Amino acid sequence: MKTTILGVVLLAGLSAGAQTSSTSDSGHPSQRNFTGVQYPRIEADNRVSFRFNAPNAQKVQVSIVSVAHDMVKGDDGAWTFTSEPQAPGYHNYWMVVDGALVLDPNVETSIGYSHLCNGFEVPDPDSGFYQLKDVPHGNVQVKEYYAKSVNDWHRIYVYTPPGYDAKTSTRYPVLYLQHGGGEDRRVWIDLGHANVILDNLLAEGKAKPMIVVMETSVPPNPMGRGAGPGRAAGMTNALGAAPARGAGGPGGPGGPGRGGFNVAGFEHLLIDDLIPYIDANFRTISDQSHRAMAGLSMGGMQTHQITMGHLDKFSHIGIFSGGSISTNEVGDASAFNKKAKVVFFSFGSLEPGAPAAKAAAAALKAEGVNSYYFESPGTAHEWQTWRRSLHAFAPLLFQDQSGRKRAAK
Repeated sequence: MKTTILGVVLLAGLSAGAQTSSTSDSGHPSQRNFTGVQYPRIEADNRVSFRFNAPNAQKVQVSIVSVAHDMVKGDDGAWTFTSEPQAPGYHNYWMVVDGALVLDPNVETSIGYSHLCNGFEVPDPDSGFYQLKDVPHGNVQVKEYYAKSVNDWHRIYVYTPPGYDAKTSTRYPVLYLQHGGGEDRRVWIDLGHANVILDNLLAEGKAKPMIVVMETSVPPNPMGRGAGPGRAAGMTNALGAAPARGAGGPGGPGGPGRGGFNVAGFEHLLIDDLIPYIDANFRTISDQSHRAMAGLSMGGMQTHQITMGHLDKFSHIGIFSGGSISTNEVGDASAFNKKAKVVFFSFGSLEPGAPAAKAAAAALKAEGVNSYYFESPGTAHEWQTWRRSLHAFAPLLFQDQSGRKRAAK
């Protein structure tokens, strides 16, 4: 079994030819650019300027959140484009050169849309909760375990909180945190900054220390690895309507089955392999009341289906941009509350599913269920929604009733 300590964040990238230009007072290079690379550049009004060297190309476009924009070729052979103002937070992009998808070689990559993407980050004045600070930091480990349900080795990311290695007799609750369609285990660290969010919450005394486990949730083929965001049937069934800005964006659901896809393969992997492995190899509190599951978009729908089918395993449920749970599913609220301590729904305010999820949370609360709704202002189906969702959800976890009330204020 192989283990790697990642430290604070995972970064991936490709290196190739140089892009050069001088910055003006009106903008700055995106923080995901390699050292010395000036483009993409975030302008003062949140427009984003791109520059790509392809002197022999006939047509070059930049695809921002899967929407292609024509670039203009200059006399020096470089192609340029400046976008409309972009919302704060992370956004995927890539180049389309004479019809072929091409990565910008001087900018970090991550996975989205079932392939590698570049990305840029637009500053958010309220981003302090996911920024690195001089506080104690947990570790992110890469672990490999053998999953009998798929007869293969699987790689996972595991966050352990500050003090885990020193406090060798302390045991911790566990959150299983899932990605969206077309993504994998790495994105909650690379793009969501989940570890940094938790470090900061812990430093502020706003959350309980916990282990967080991140696994790729498409084993090996109930959906098919090509069923990326926005490509397969089921998106409108699960979200209530086609997504708003960023349609087909990171985390878009896809594939057949209840709620728009079949999660049986991942369900078996999680219940039969992953949870036993984590409980055997980490200092967990291995009972139902100390185990949570959450996910974004497709991962939220998987969370819905798996937790509701295994309330003997999970007591805290978080569904980010992935629908909601109805009063009919809950049935007897008193009996349900003995098992489910937190039911949490969230959406961006620009997502069409937001009103229905808010109403569902209110209906559950009226029945006496410990339900919570969070709405991210001004965001759509995108990482800023999910970063904020985790920041709102984590303080509710593994608290007593008075602690949940404080966290919900």
